[in-house]
Amino acid sequence: METAPHILVVDDDREIRDLLARFLERHQLRVTAVRDAREARRAWPNGHYHLVVLDLMLPGESGLDLARFLRSQSNVPIVMLTAMGEETDRIIGLELGADDYVPKPFNPRELLARIRAVLRRAGEPADLREPTAARSLRFAGWTLEPARRRLLNPEGAEVALTGGEYDLLLALAERPNRVLTRDMLLDLLRGRQAGPFDRAIDVAVSRLRRKLEDGGRDSQLIKTVRSGGYVLAASVERV
Repeated sequence: METAPHILVVDDDREIRDLLARFLERHQLRVTAVRDAREARRAWPNGHYHLVVLDLMLPGESGLDLARFLRSQSNVPIVMLTAMGEETDRIIGLELGADDYVPKPFNPRELLARIRAVLRRAGEPADLREPTAARSLRFAGWTLEPARRRLLNPEGAEVALTGGEYDLLLALAERPNRVLTRDMLLDLLRGRQAGPFDRAIDVAVSRLRRKLEDGGRDSQLIKTVRSGGYVLAASVERV
C-alpha cells in the first residue's frame, strides 16, 4: 500500500468519511480522512497526496476557500463533493481549478471511477498512466507535449495548466477545425453526458482562453459555435 495513490478526503460527515475510507482502501488506495479545512491544512504538508476529495459544504472555512489554498500550493487533482442543486458553488469550484465533481448523494463506485479517471489524466503515479502519443502538437506558435503533459507558449515558456484544462486543450488540438459539442467534450474527458445546467466545459474553456491570451489580446484560438460547441481554429502540426 505504500506505493498506492494517497487520497485526502475532507468531509465533516463522519459516516461519509468512514465509508469512503473503508471503500477506497478496499480498492488499493491509501486514505487520510479529515473533518474540516483546519485538519486538512494540518495534514497537507507531509501527506504527498495524489488527489483530494473535497466536500464544499464544510463548517468554518469553506471548501471553496480550502480549494483555493490547495490550488495555490500545487496542481493536485481535486474532486469536489457538492449538494444536489448547488450549481453556483460547483461552478466556482471548477473556476478555482477543480478537476471533477460528484453531487451528493453519490454511489461510492461512481466516485471511485471518477477518482481513477482523474488519476489517470494526472499521470500520478506512473503505473496509472494511459499511453500517450510521443509526438508534440504545434498550433499558432503554441506547443503541446503529451509525453510531459505540458503547454509551451510561443516564447517556449511553460504555461501552468490543471489536469482538466490540459485534457480539454488536447482534445481540441487532436481535432482541429472540428466543432465539438459540450456533450462530446464531456464524454471524451469524463465519460458522461452533460446535464441541462452543466457548465463545466464552459468554465474550463473560459480559463483556457485567458491562459492563451497573447500580449493582452484574445488569441481567438478557441471559438464558440452558437448552439454547437467549441472548435480550435488553427492548423495543427504533429512533430
